[in-house]
Amino acid sequence: MFFVNVRAIIERVHRNQTEIILQTRKKPGEESLELPGGRLELFEPILDGLRREVREETGLTIVEVEGSEKRIDTRGINPGFEVECVEPYCVYQTIKGPVDSVGMYFLCRAEGTCFETAMKRRMPVGDRSMKSRG
Repeated sequence: MFFVNVRAIIERVHRNQTEIILQTRKKPGEESLELPGGRLELFEPILDGLRREVREETGLTIVEVEGSEKRIDTRGINPGFEVECVEPYCVYQTIKGPVDSVGMYFLCRAEGTCFETAMKRRMPVGDRSMKSRG
């Protein structure tokens, strides 16, 4: 099996401080911190999947994805074949382990209220926020 994943580095302001949302993931015999996101559905557009995964896991709505203005696609060129190109913050590929996957991390801003059961940790960030790179 081979999976394609998306993850969101979600920056938001909480109590006048910029923070990144981390998710506590509980699996049988394991608990870990990770960024919200997950597996893309077959032929699902990347940014659509990112928004879906974040909404499902956190209750938040993504309102900005850094680099999304550079997105291009081939819609209308060949009706039997379409390609989407995006610029993520970074990309990873597993090179050892039980699951072979590749994934993309995107810098995002989101609005709404986090599911308290899903989101347990907040990590303050310094000068690496989206605003400081703009």
